[in-house]
Amino acid sequence: MEGRPLLLLGCGRMGSALLSGFLAGGMAGDAIVVVEPDAATAAGVRQRHAVTVVDGVPPGLDPSTAVFAVKPQSMDEAAAAMSGIVGAQTLVVSIVAGRTISWFERRFGAAVPVVRTMPNTPAAVGRGITALVANSRVTRQGRRAAEALLSGVGTTVWLEDESLMDAVTAVSGGGPAYVFLLIEVLTRSGVASGLPEATAARLALHTVAGAGELARSAGETPAELRRNVTSPGGTTLEALKVLMADDGLQPLFDRAVAAATERSRELGRQ
Repeated sequence: MEGRPLLLLGCGRMGSALLSGFLAGGMAGDAIVVVEPDAATAAGVRQRHAVTVVDGVPPGLDPSTAVFAVKPQSMDEAAAAMSGIVGAQTLVVSIVAGRTISWFERRFGAAVPVVRTMPNTPAAVGRGITALVANSRVTRQGRRAAEALLSGVGTTVWLEDESLMDAVTAVSGGGPAYVFLLIEVLTRSGVASGLPEATAARLALHTVAGAGELARSAGETPAELRRNVTSPGGTTLEALKVLMADDGLQPLFDRAVAAATERSRELGRQ
């Protein structure tokens, strides 16, 4: 292995998505070391990718970048294993929920460059959105490197204020679950209106997936797209009168996102 490798700590669902993105983006497999203590998961990674997979941090390793992708409850152990390895010359990139930049600075020193990120689960199919925020030790080159890594699993957006990460967690981190629930709810409503369940489920799934793709690729805003399919006096308008009422979808989502944001703040304080 030439040069300083990238170290990926954890290769569960999100870690595996990141690894696939790194390789698809052109990173050489021999430039990556994966630490995955679970034997079955490690075997699967070895089978799918030509990378080095070990069950613990190799002694004397000097990574250029350390990507933390372990579960939050495993972070103390992961940080202890990286003691003496992470320093001012190692870019730390974290996708771990609830672990602030200051958390890393307390464990590895104030000089360590840290990029905290929040990807979401569509990263597994290369269609995620990741918010990133960096401390003052991250150089312009470091920001570009972190963005390149996360761009392998979708789109990125930079934050200048770390406190906004709680709202990001509520909107895009949990957002896929809200969309999956919409598919479930629309399916049940279709069944209630007389459709067979399998038919309602297929209609709901492909409607949500297709509408999302149209919203992503079209030149119009979501509001314009909504108006385009809402004929005066038509059926869609009647449904929207309910969904857009004062007690409709907007206040419901306001409460849901606010609750998730507050819970994210609580977890950060803990």
